[in-house]
Amino acid sequence: MRRALLAASGVLLFACLLFVPLAETFTFTETRADEPAVHYIRVDGNRNFVIRYTHSIHLSDVVETYAVTDDGKIRLARMEYEDLAIGLPGHAEEGETFSEKGGKYVLEYDDKVLDSFVLLIADIDADLEFRHGGRNYDLKEKLQRGKAYDFRIRKLSLFELMKGMNMNGG
Repeated sequence: MRRALLAASGVLLFACLLFVPLAETFTFTETRADEPAVHYIRVDGNRNFVIRYTHSIHLSDVVETYAVTDDGKIRLARMEYEDLAIGLPGHAEEGETFSEKGGKYVLEYDDKVLDSFVLLIADIDADLEFRHGGRNYDLKEKLQRGKAYDFRIRKLSLFELMKGMNMNGG
């Protein structure tokens, strides 16, 4: 009886270790797939990240700065860009501050928090980079062009980490 209880406890502990979400990650999940692949980058001690892309019309860089909130949501901190017009705001809305600094436009957000957003990996030769923890990830290289990905912060289990695609290179 004691061995059976010990064995059952061991199996339960193993299942918990395997299936309980523990690792906080940035996840990129295909939006239009029958069995969507999950690509992930582990969140390290630094809770800030940046997405830098080349605007497809202006051909200038747009830098978006974000932070992970304590409850695992995405806080948009600021956008910085060089050109106004299509897709890039020229003024602030409520809860925002718009300014021009050194030839660049800066839009700062007081408290814009998102659960997730969809990121299109366009099939054009323009930069799309994710920066976190001192590393730069070329999303055009890591993800499939022409696909859309749901981006969010998720805690993944050991099983999900093994099943998913680690973009950290490990």
